[in-house]
Amino acid sequence: MSSADEADSGRIYDPEASHAFPDERVNDVLDAIEADTEIQAYLGAQNVNPVTRKRYNDHGRKHISIVRNRALCLYDLLKQGGVEFNGAADQGLDEADEAVIVALAATLHDIGHVVHRDEHPYYSIPLAADLLDEFLPAFYDVADAVRVKGEVLHAILCHHTEEIPLTLEAGVVRVADALDMEHGRSRIPYERGGRGINTVSSQAIERVTLKPGDESAVLVEIEMNNAAGVYQVDNLLKAKLHDSGLEETVRIVALNTHDDDEQIVERIEL
Repeated sequence: MSSADEADSGRIYDPEASHAFPDERVNDVLDAIEADTEIQAYLGAQNVNPVTRKRYNDHGRKHISIVRNRALCLYDLLKQGGVEFNGAADQGLDEADEAVIVALAATLHDIGHVVHRDEHPYYSIPLAADLLDEFLPAFYDVADAVRVKGEVLHAILCHHTEEIPLTLEAGVVRVADALDMEHGRSRIPYERGGRGINTVSSQAIERVTLKPGDESAVLVEIEMNNAAGVYQVDNLLKAKLHDSGLEETVRIVALNTHDDDEQIVERIEL
C-alpha cells in the first residue's frame, strides 16, 4: 500500500497533506522529536522491561510511531468533523498547540517502561517532565511551555490508568494507544506461543482504518479474520473509548472478513 493510501485510511499522518487544523507548528515539533537524541534513546530503552524481561508485546519505537500517527489522524478527523478541543483552549494556548500536545504525549506516554512495566504511566510523568523542560523552550516562552507541559503530562497520565481524561487531547492519546492492535500488536499482554483468548484474539485483527463517519465524526473500522477479535475490540478499544470524552464522536465497527459458512459474527458495532 502506498503512503498516500496509508494516509487516506487514517493510518499515517502526512505532514505534506492538507489538514483541518493549523499544522506548521506540530510539523516542526515532529522534526525536532526525530532529531532529539535523548528522546530517541528513551524510545529504544523503554522496550527492554516489557519485551525482553516480561515477554510482553512491543512498546518501543514501532508502537510509538503507530500511536502518534493514529493519534494525529484521529485528531484531524475530529477537527474535520467540527469537534472543539478544550485542552489548549482552557490554558489560553493557540489552536495550533492542540496537535503539539497530542504528538508529544503520544511520543512520551510509555517512557516510564524504562523503570518498570507495572504502573508505568506514573514513572513516565517525571521522565517526560524533564525531557519537556529541555525540549519546549525552542518553541515557547516560559509561561506557554509550562502550560503545554501540563497538558502533555495530563494526557500521558490518563492513557493507561483509571484517571479520567479531562481534555479531548488526552482522550485522543488514550484511544490511539488502543488502535495499535493489528496482528498480535494488542495492548493486552499475551503469551507468546500460547493459545489463550488474549493470544488468539490478538492475532485476529487484520487491519484498523480511520475514516469520516456518517453518523459520527470518526468511524473506526476493524477487519478481523476470526470472531475472537471481538474480545480485543471490546476489552481494549471500547474500554479505552469509555470516559475518553470521545464516546459521542467515535463509532467502532468490527467486520469478520473470513469467508466461512460457520463464522459466528459478520459485523458488530460497539
